[in-house]
Amino acid sequence: MTTSRLRVATFALLVVATFAAFFVVQRIKRQPPTVRHAVITPLFSPNGDGRLERAAASFVLERGDTVTVRVINDQGDVVRTLVANRPLPANRRLAVRWNGRDDTGRRVPDGIYRYRVNLQDQGRAVLLPRGVRIDTSRPRPRVQRIGGDNTRRDILPRSDGKPLTIRFYNPSRSSPTEVLIYRTQPHPQLVHSETVPAGRRTTTWDGKDASGAGLEPGTYVVALRTRDLAGNVGSTPPQLPPAAGYGQTLPGHGGITIRYLAAQPTLEPTIAGSAVQFGVDARRRTFAWSVRRVGVGAAYRDGRPRTGSVVAIDAPDTETSGLYLFEVHTRNRSTTVPFPVQAVKTQKVLVVLPAITWQGTNPVDDDGDGWPNTLTGGLPVDKERVFPDGLPQDLVKRVAPLLVYLDRNGLKYDLTTDLALAEGVGPRLSGHTGVLLAGDETWLPTDTQRALVRFVKDGGKLATFGVGSLRRQVTLTKTQITRPTQPDATDAFGTTLRPLTRRPGTTLTIFNDQINLFAGDVYGGTGVFSGYDSYEVTASPGPGAKIAASAVTDDGQKVIVAEQLGKGLVIRFGLPQLAERLSTPGNETELVRRTWTLLSR
Repeated sequence: MTTSRLRVATFALLVVATFAAFFVVQRIKRQPPTVRHAVITPLFSPNGDGRLERAAASFVLERGDTVTVRVINDQGDVVRTLVANRPLPANRRLAVRWNGRDDTGRRVPDGIYRYRVNLQDQGRAVLLPRGVRIDTSRPRPRVQRIGGDNTRRDILPRSDGKPLTIRFYNPSRSSPTEVLIYRTQPHPQLVHSETVPAGRRTTTWDGKDASGAGLEPGTYVVALRTRDLAGNVGSTPPQLPPAAGYGQTLPGHGGITIRYLAAQPTLEPTIAGSAVQFGVDARRRTFAWSVRRVGVGAAYRDGRPRTGSVVAIDAPDTETSGLYLFEVHTRNRSTTVPFPVQAVKTQKVLVVLPAITWQGTNPVDDDGDGWPNTLTGGLPVDKERVFPDGLPQDLVKRVAPLLVYLDRNGLKYDLTTDLALAEGVGPRLSGHTGVLLAGDETWLPTDTQRALVRFVKDGGKLATFGVGSLRRQVTLTKTQITRPTQPDATDAFGTTLRPLTRRPGTTLTIFNDQINLFAGDVYGGTGVFSGYDSYEVTASPGPGAKIAASAVTDDGQKVIVAEQLGKGLVIRFGLPQLAERLSTPGNETELVRRTWTLLSR
């Protein structure tokens, strides 16, 4: 009985307490608010860009009190005290400002924060009705699609003459979008800008400047920039003007290529008289073509004006191997690409063209990101692609003058490229007494470099006209040249080479000659090579190698060097300008002729 009475009494007390609390709450609700007329900045970005760096809040009290204003995080922890123990009369507005930092001066993380007002005289605390959001993250607009899709490169001008449609996404939906187009080759340069109003997500571009003239051929990228409500500015690419570090690409698929005429050659030797074909991109305009041997003015063959994208012909049915040029012409543009032709009859000396270097420095955007893919930039490159700038500079300055000299002096040779040699296509090292690397052999697969070393040690002779050669490696896949390395301290033969020295007016004189490399020099009397602006120094021979001949600068730096290695010989000329001197008789022509004699033995 006692227990039942206790339970009844407890229940009655709970009921009374519940009703009492209800009436207290109703009384509080009927009381006027302690803090009134609060004005609060809803969003700011204290990121140091000078815009929306501070947030403001203000309020008035219903009745005077001593106030302390603090900023608290979403867990209720105090991060900053803005006002401490300040008397505030009734109906007088108190304004505070916050820079997004805590009491130690450190910037607080992004998120929502509240203002808490402590009323000392009343012994209570009040939260202002709204919080403030810190947002320092940059918006990331992005190009969604250019043209029809993202599976192919976008090229201007289009065959139908229409502009490309650029579709993009702007996360700041109420903000306009700046569309900026940069030419990324050879250096980033802004060529077009426009502001697209908020709500629009497309624009067009025709590849022309303000006057309506077509821009220069090259690689371009569409960049976007916008500002969000917090004042943060964001762009894609994140860095403007756009830049990609070594081995890096630009984000997204914002690339556009401007191209009016380009041709794609084969970089494997074609047997004389065999079929060979070329890709031609004339933007569906009518073009004519011709074929001639390098150094020869008359055309071997001409093609009538036509359209299309492929030209198939029979290679010259020549008895001597050589480098030929495929030339394409439209009404107002022309371009030229090389292709090697190997004669049926073989010769003792194999000339190797640096096709990997040509493609490795060829500024073509393979992946559509707007940044040229080059081995120089640490990126993979496609084996088969157009030469938008025509003949590579290495070919013009070094390879062509050398081959013209050989042809005019009746020095016959087999011809291949380093790419074909590495893939086992065309002439091989075996069966030749000498190999001549005709240009800058900047990159070469490791296995091919080792094969050259074995060739020399087994009695072969090798001469190289390039500089910076055989110090970097690449990997070949079915369709690409990939994984370019940084230069090693030594080349494939272990020889230490110094970076190219630039010193106008350099003269070289013979220092020693045990193999008659400089025999026959008659100009200057003592084998002088003068008037050079740059040279590559051989600092020390490789392991087991002995210097058999050399020509040196006035301070004793070895430049033209012949090293005996195993049973063979390696000759480095170290003079980038040497091939250009072969058009007139002199010590250079005598040096090359003597080198050819050594290679042919």
